Amino acid sequence: MVTVENVIESEVVPLRRGTSGYRTVTVALFAAGLSTFISMYAAQALLPAFAEGFDVSPAVSALSVSATTGMLALAIIPASALSERFGRTRVMIASASASCVIGLLLPLSPTIEVLLIGRAAQGLALAGVPAVAMAYLAEEVDRKDLGAAMGRYVAGTTIGGLIGRLVPSAVVDFSTWRWALVTAALLSALFALNMIRKLPASKFFRPQPVSVRAIASNLRRHLANPSLRTLFALGFILMGGFVSIYNFLGFRLTAAPFGLPEALVGLVFLFYLAGTFTSAVAGGASDRLGRRSVLLGSVVVIGIGLALTVPDNLALTLVGMLLFTGGFFAAHSVASGWVGLIATDHRAEASALYLFAYYAGSSVAGALAGLAYAGGGWGGVSAFVGALLLVAFALSLRMFRSSTVE
Repeated sequence: MVTVENVIESEVVPLRRGTSGYRTVTVALFAAGLSTFISMYAAQALLPAFAEGFDVSPAVSALSVSATTGMLALAIIPASALSERFGRTRVMIASASASCVIGLLLPLSPTIEVLLIGRAAQGLALAGVPAVAMAYLAEEVDRKDLGAAMGRYVAGTTIGGLIGRLVPSAVVDFSTWRWALVTAALLSALFALNMIRKLPASKFFRPQPVSVRAIASNLRRHLANPSLRTLFALGFILMGGFVSIYNFLGFRLTAAPFGLPEALVGLVFLFYLAGTFTSAVAGGASDRLGRRSVLLGSVVVIGIGLALTVPDNLALTLVGMLLFTGGFFAAHSVASGWVGLIATDHRAEASALYLFAYYAGSSVAGALAGLAYAGGGWGGVSAFVGALLLVAFALSLRMFRSSTVE
């Protein structure tokens, strides 16, 4: 039967909220976020287990996260270039498939060195989905509904991050870290298959030859835009602070004065649900209220949350982590969507630059936070992240006062 919706969707027009095409795209990208972030952060909940099992320091154990995000950052721009030549969906599907295969091999690692190499390889494989997803949405979804669509994708990444941390932490409590990684890899593969089955082909993009010179020119154009540079810096700082806190939260809560068991500490990752809620809400709110106000307010919430984790009080620490997590994902949802609006062409390269900064921040700041923890414990990590947030606030204030497009 011919319906009004069928007639509308038969035309080559950007997808609007309420149509079946919009629902299909957002469900597919939601599954992509789940699969990618389960693979990316399955190791984070197992850092104490790695430290004990391989007899290494917390800082060395944390490299299993930094190795993945660091190599992902390096691969983001090449993956974006591949999508310009071979297509958005093809690169995302290849990326998800390769990362799942590597994930199933990681539990066989005999030494910490092999595990770190495997995690680095997985970071390279993972790059295709985050490098392309935001550009794909910016091309296929009507700009009036882009914030909400981006919010759903980011919500998928938050739930993926939650599952990737919560499930392994539960499994390792009654088994080993190897079986915990196997479980995470199987879950990631399940969501990757769902994404592959549902992901529609691009309607507003045609593959084109890409040269190194053209890519470099496009990158320079984006870097010449002050607003984009500010958003790239924000991505670096916010993700760096976020990963730093979560890398060492488990060590803080299992040590004195809290002394919580690992299974209970794993439940703290349920706070990722706050990120699922705030990323979706912030995406819609930015469409209605403006991205400037939502971004600045989110950074303030992150800072308040961090401050509450400093005292040796479990209740305050948990409330602080709730605010910290919710504020971070709200800010990321707004900033990532804003990049796609400011960059009117070559959006894949613009998104790739944002994500390069984002994951480089995770790798660099995560490694530096290990030194801060070794030197000053949780207070050292908090001071380090607090300094990052002061810079993030200044950058958000610059965007608030700017006249860039919203």
